[in-house]
Amino acid sequence: MAILSHDMTLDILRCLSVKDLLRFKCVSKFWCSWIDDPYFIKLHLSYSLKTNTNRSLIVRHCKYQFLSVNYDSHKITRRLKQPLGEQKKSIQILGSCNGLLAVEDENGRMLLWNPSTRKYQVLPSTEIEFSSPPIRYSRSTYCGFGYDPVSDDYKLVRIVQLLGANDEYFHSEAKVYSLRSNFWRRIKGFCFYFISYRQLGFLANNVLHWMVFKTPESSSRNLVGFDLRSEEFSLVELPDFCIDENIYLNVKAMGGHLCLTSTYWELGDIVADVWIMKEYGVKESWVKLMSSTYPDLIPGSPSEVPLAFSKNGDKVLFHLKFNRDKRDSLV
Repeated sequence: MAILSHDMTLDILRCLSVKDLLRFKCVSKFWCSWIDDPYFIKLHLSYSLKTNTNRSLIVRHCKYQFLSVNYDSHKITRRLKQPLGEQKKSIQILGSCNGLLAVEDENGRMLLWNPSTRKYQVLPSTEIEFSSPPIRYSRSTYCGFGYDPVSDDYKLVRIVQLLGANDEYFHSEAKVYSLRSNFWRRIKGFCFYFISYRQLGFLANNVLHWMVFKTPESSSRNLVGFDLRSEEFSLVELPDFCIDENIYLNVKAMGGHLCLTSTYWELGDIVADVWIMKEYGVKESWVKLMSSTYPDLIPGSPSEVPLAFSKNGDKVLFHLKFNRDKRDSLV
């Protein structure tokens, strides 16, 4: 009987799901070492990204529980077991990339968690302090998580802002965590004001993005990006219609592209337009993907948010919020 070579075996294994690979680790010590090898892990990830397979959507089921939903068959779901084995502890997702989740528990501990393998790593604690803050102020924390292919490193960005009660004090501090070095370090150059109280950075073209104002007094919205390779901030140009203050904007990353949803009133209805930036950094490459009208959605809310393309790219999964029963839906 012919025996498969090592390369042929890996070529077959890379096509399997993570669930199957975890089972096959029990076949032998050799298979276990192959599947745990960093080279094979990158090989499996590369194949999954290339073929749009092994994709899941993580949704919160209740305060303490998350579900993993298959992108292409929403009937296939599984309940995730929280890291640290604490099923009654609330956790917040800070970002996701390549199957890894950056999360924070209610005690302020931050972790990198792989729900598929159930492995996790607790990050070293980090404090961001401000000199001479005012007596009355608001403090907000913003995060983003992504992968830098140049340095082969996963990075978590954490930005803390302090705003005085009467806008007389405004200060920001930012730090970036490197999984490769397992160390936090301060980064400079963030001089913007976040639009919303809680906002996660979205990854496109190896850059994390947030919607910001240039100053607390400004009404002009801007999209700022943090390049994970150079670790520098820069502005990304939005379509011209974004200067209209009556349009609600929501930015996401979908299919590797920046995705912008604009929601506005038109003739008594709410209209939601979805835009995609086809060529990163080129303002003229923003194109409208689709437009929808919903007469009974909540005014002023993010009525329609695209989440993902289907495997073959001919369908889009949306999150919709309805007015009558305050219900969230995936369509």
